[in-house]
Amino acid sequence: MKHVYTVAQVNTYIKNMFTQDFMLNRIYVKGEVSNCKYHSSGHIYFSLKDESGTMACVMFAGDRKGLAFPMQDGQRIIVLGRVSVYERSGSYQLYAREIIKDGVGQLYEAYEKLKNELEEMGMFAQEYKQPIPYYVKRLGVVTAPTGAAVQDIRNIALRRNPYVQIILYPAQVQGEGAADSIVRGIKALDALGLDVLIVGRGGGSIEDLWAFNEEKVARAIFDCNTPVISAVGHETDTTIADYVADLRAPTPSAAAELAVTDIRELLERMQGYRRQFENIFGHRMEEYYRRLAELKTRVQRINPETQLLEKRMRLSELSNGLTQAMQDKLLDRKHSLNLYIERLHGLSPLLKLQQGYSYTEGPDGKAVTGIDEAAEGEQLRIHVTDGVYTAVVEGRERIKRG
Repeated sequence: MKHVYTVAQVNTYIKNMFTQDFMLNRIYVKGEVSNCKYHSSGHIYFSLKDESGTMACVMFAGDRKGLAFPMQDGQRIIVLGRVSVYERSGSYQLYAREIIKDGVGQLYEAYEKLKNELEEMGMFAQEYKQPIPYYVKRLGVVTAPTGAAVQDIRNIALRRNPYVQIILYPAQVQGEGAADSIVRGIKALDALGLDVLIVGRGGGSIEDLWAFNEEKVARAIFDCNTPVISAVGHETDTTIADYVADLRAPTPSAAAELAVTDIRELLERMQGYRRQFENIFGHRMEEYYRRLAELKTRVQRINPETQLLEKRMRLSELSNGLTQAMQDKLLDRKHSLNLYIERLHGLSPLLKLQQGYSYTEGPDGKAVTGIDEAAEGEQLRIHVTDGVYTAVVEGRERIKRG
C-alpha cells in the first residue's frame, strides 16, 4: 500500500487526462435527446443516447447563443463541445457549445470547412474591415423585396433619418440561384458609389440561410469597395457572410440602426454645439468690442488731427480768455478814468465860475488871492464864466474869517 490516493486526487487526475486530449476538447457527438430540462439559471441539462449508450450533457446559459431551436426529448441532434470530468461526482459529461439538428449535419460540416479555409486566407482579418460612415446619405440594401426584413430596414432607417436615400436590389435570398442573385446585387449597388450596403434576410433554418454561407457570396462581400453590414437571420444565426462583412448586425432591424445615424440625436448635438459656440463667440465678441473701444480711444488720443483739434480748442480758450481779460482790464481802467474825470471835473475852475465864483488877475497877470496883492488904483481883470471884467481898486478892507 505504498501509493494510496484520495477520490478527489483520482478525479482530478482523470480530468487532466480529458483536458490534455485534443480530440475531447472539440468533438461532435450525435444522438437522441432525453431527459431534457431547462433550469431556472438558464442552463440546459439533457442526455444524449443511441442504441448502445447514454452520455450526460449540459449547455450553460452563456453558450445558448449556439442553440437556434427549443430542445425536446426525442430530437436527433449533433452537439459540438468538450468532454470533461465533473470532479464532485466523478462522472464525465459533454459540455455543449453548439447544437444543431442531425438533418443538417452535412451542411454544418461544409460550413465549418469553408469557414476555416476563408479564415486561414485572412478574409476575416480585422485589418480588412472598412469603417462604417457616421453619416449615411445613400443606403443600399440587398435582400428580398417582400418580407419583414426589408420593411424593418426601411421603417427604422427612415425613422432615424427621413432624408436618407434607400436603394433596394430585389435579390433572391433562398433556394437555387440565391447566391448568384445576392452576388449580382452586391456588385450592382457597389458600382453606384453608395455609403453603406446592408446584405441579409430574416431568420430561418440553416438550409434557408445557406446562400449566405457560400464562398461566392463571401468573396463578393470581401471584394466590395462599399462598407458592408451583414444582417442574416436572428441573433443566434451566424453565417460566413457575417464573418467577412465589415460589421455584423444581429438582425436586419439592428443593421438599420447601425447604418443610419439618428438625425434627432445629431440635431440635438448640433444645437448644443451651436449654443456653446454662440456663448463662446458672444463672450469673445464682447471682449473684442471692448478692446476695440480702448484702441479707438488710444488712437484718438495720439492722432495728430485730434491733437491739433485739441490744441486749436485750447488756443481758442486762451484767446477768449485773453480777450476777456483785456476787456475786463479796459473796463476797469475806463471805470477808473471816469472816476478821475469826475474828480477833476469837481476841481474845474469853470465849474467854480459857474457856481458864482470869479477869478481875479492882477496887473502882472498873476492871480490875486490876498488883500495885500493889489494896491488902490491898480487895474484888475475879473474872470467870470462868459467873460472878463476890468476894474480899478478903489479901496481895501481886511476880513477875518473863522
